[in-house]
Amino acid sequence: MKKIAIIGAGISGLYIANLFKDHKDYQVTIYEKRNSIEMEEGYGIQLSVNSVKLLNKIGFTSFTNEEKFNPKKIDFYEIKNSKKICDLDISKFNSEDCKYTTLKRSKLLQFLKKQINEDIIKYNHNIEQIVYDKDSIKLIFDKNNITCDYLIISDGVFSKGKLLISTNKSKPIYNDTIAIRGTMSRENFQNINEENISLFLGPNFHYVVYPINNEKNLNFIGILKHKLNLNEQEDHNLFTESSFIKNIKLKLSQKVSQNFLESLQNIKLFPIFVSKNLYNPPKNTFLVGDAFFAFSPSFAQGASQSIEGANELYESLINNNNFYDIRLKRVKMINSRSNFNQFAFHLSNPIMIIFRNIFLKLLTKNKKFLESYLGKIYKS
Repeated sequence: MKKIAIIGAGISGLYIANLFKDHKDYQVTIYEKRNSIEMEEGYGIQLSVNSVKLLNKIGFTSFTNEEKFNPKKIDFYEIKNSKKICDLDISKFNSEDCKYTTLKRSKLLQFLKKQINEDIIKYNHNIEQIVYDKDSIKLIFDKNNITCDYLIISDGVFSKGKLLISTNKSKPIYNDTIAIRGTMSRENFQNINEENISLFLGPNFHYVVYPINNEKNLNFIGILKHKLNLNEQEDHNLFTESSFIKNIKLKLSQKVSQNFLESLQNIKLFPIFVSKNLYNPPKNTFLVGDAFFAFSPSFAQGASQSIEGANELYESLINNNNFYDIRLKRVKMINSRSNFNQFAFHLSNPIMIIFRNIFLKLLTKNKKFLESYLGKIYKS
């Protein structure tokens, strides 16, 4: 029996543990540095059709309509006047059991955790060192040591496991943007189609509002251009300081109405770090999720790509394929499109905005373009 050690109990780590749970040739253990899985109650995520199809393999069809939502379209608006530009029918990528889905992130994590034997998750295990022997990998934690045949590193953007094996060669870089997460009630956000995802575009700022279930709650995620110096980037307490939050709210007040700003609840700020390059780890060691590659968030593909990457790794281990080469090509494609989207969403030149809006109206109705640009991401 081959021993698989997974560092990090996030979406990708939990999903791949689900895939291996009934496989008699592998023994899986997840090592999580915290004393519990961080749920971030209330905040939402989007799952494109490709990831829903993979989740269905482990019972995602059991989710009730009260726990999730299936938006039909993405409505594009201009922030300055709330004028609708166009809409994109994402339901065209759906099949009977695989539909574009929004839900609370905590609900997905609870589902993934529930499907496996929780005894395989070892909490309070902070990785300190990774040592490669001839036929095995030794993991040294702050409390004990273990040996495994395969190591899967899935502990996020600032992966300590990746840092240990790459000797700091593949650090994420600050994307000059801050993510603003929050929740709001539908009563406080009028004049939108409640069946759809609403995407608002503006100079150096865009935000998305979407329902996460059939109750009257909406998820808010905004991406704001904001420079940070090196000291600020390394200060993990900065984003909870009242003076910094006040400064960000002041910038937001110049882009959205005061009533809108006051309707936002449970606001949290997160600096966005993205991967600059890809790192090919040593033999029998694999990176998944944001540890493999962190995208800019304009495609709402973080959770979906974590699931998809974990599934590709599972298939590669079972079939003895080269996971890195398989994943590399796809990640490069999605990253280039994510970066282009962010550029287009944040345009400030009035002439360029006019042309962008014209192209949006044309391309969102062009079947061939949608199959090529979105279909290759959403349906794979």
